[in-house]
Amino acid sequence: MPRRSILLFAGACAALAVAVIIATVFMLGRSGPAALPGTVVSTGEAKVGGPFQLVNQDGQTVDQSLLAGKWSVVFFGFTYCPDFCPGTLQMLEATKRELGPQAENLQIVFVTVDPERDTPQALKDYLSADGFPQGVVGLTGTPQQVKAAADAYRAYYQKVGTGEDYTMNHSLTIYLMGPDGKFRSALTHDLGPQRGAQVIRNVMARG
Repeated sequence: MPRRSILLFAGACAALAVAVIIATVFMLGRSGPAALPGTVVSTGEAKVGGPFQLVNQDGQTVDQSLLAGKWSVVFFGFTYCPDFCPGTLQMLEATKRELGPQAENLQIVFVTVDPERDTPQALKDYLSADGFPQGVVGLTGTPQQVKAAADAYRAYYQKVGTGEDYTMNHSLTIYLMGPDGKFRSALTHDLGPQRGAQVIRNVMARG
């Protein structure tokens, strides 16, 4: 197997393991509604999210106020990701279709964990691809800014390899944030559009 394929395979396996760990961490002690398989619903005070300062795909500086007034799904990835990131974007596009009119109040925020390669223009080109949702907000920044944002969301990432063939291990959790910018629920990347829409709809109904 070529070295690049080995690295990508290793990164994918590590990312899956991290997703399970993070989902477990999100299970808080307070009881609440039972979660659908593949989701974690929080009814307690989860320390997820917080202040950040990044740059969007148009080169504009943004902060956590980006989340104010709308429901948001936030996830971390990178444009060179061979599988999970494009798959998640396609799943979210299908989820928005399932949501119908409710999707108008849901924004998708994609935060890169690879600021070395993911410039604002690279994000803009990537997110304009066919099959991805329209209006996705792509965010990048300095390595320090990206790390601060990832730390706020308890998102894991790690560079693997050197040279042009390096890849990134990263967690796969999708964070559903309320219009107040606070964490509401975590969804897994493989939830599927119908179940994903159902979870989002139920969480929106609770406010």
